[in-house]
Amino acid sequence: MMRIVFPEYNNPITQEALAIFKDPTRPVTGPRFVKPEDITAVPAKTLDEACHMLTEKSADAMIVGLDYTSRDVILACREHLGMATNPHTDQTYDTFSGMAVMQRDEARYILADMAACKHPTKEQLVEIVWQTYTSALKLLSDQPRIALLSFSTFGSGGDDPTITLMRDVLAEFKDSGLMIDGEMQLDAAINPMIGYKKAPSSLVAGQANVLIAPDLNSGNLIYKTFEQIAAFTVAGPILQGFNYPVSDLSRGSTAADVALTIETMAQLSQ
Repeated sequence: MMRIVFPEYNNPITQEALAIFKDPTRPVTGPRFVKPEDITAVPAKTLDEACHMLTEKSADAMIVGLDYTSRDVILACREHLGMATNPHTDQTYDTFSGMAVMQRDEARYILADMAACKHPTKEQLVEIVWQTYTSALKLLSDQPRIALLSFSTFGSGGDDPTITLMRDVLAEFKDSGLMIDGEMQLDAAINPMIGYKKAPSSLVAGQANVLIAPDLNSGNLIYKTFEQIAAFTVAGPILQGFNYPVSDLSRGSTAADVALTIETMAQLSQ
């Protein structure tokens, strides 16, 4: 049984989301990974109380953000939860990031960073890749295939510092065993025909299911485009890099978004 604490438990959107999640007849936006009966929703009076419930092990994850600002949530996480250790390198993270799960029917993409790190350095992007890969191992049924996004695909954009940045990040994963490639444009990352045309030798191009944005501008615009124009349901933002799973919802999140977030947080808590 996984316990998710809600500091905004009485918010009507929270209540509607819980009803959607628990309804066996609800329209399915994609595969279900968690049984509704495996989740317990736990109320908390304040954000600080919810954080204490995580550290005291009376809750496994937290969903918040319909009323609280991102600044409130991030400050509380930094004060109470501490930074996690990268399970692949045994080093403590210095960076936290925002991740979204974007789902429509059978299509599921994971995107980061779209909520936290404005102008990431190479070192920060490397940590964001590790954090998102670790999340993807729990959230995807297929092997994570990571695309480092850019306005350029394998040099087509010429000489630019942002292209160099993504190439430098890629170089850090040369012997990691991760299926990661870039730099590449979004269409080259997720459209098989375009991916093969632009990068026929790439194992990621056209098949990416994990998208790493070069900066917060790009990441935020990408996920809201998926949501508002392409009609994807979006779980998150989910904060990565802390010791406990926390979702800092957009204050524009719908009940369907929150219902998918509940399922996502349960997966991350497994």
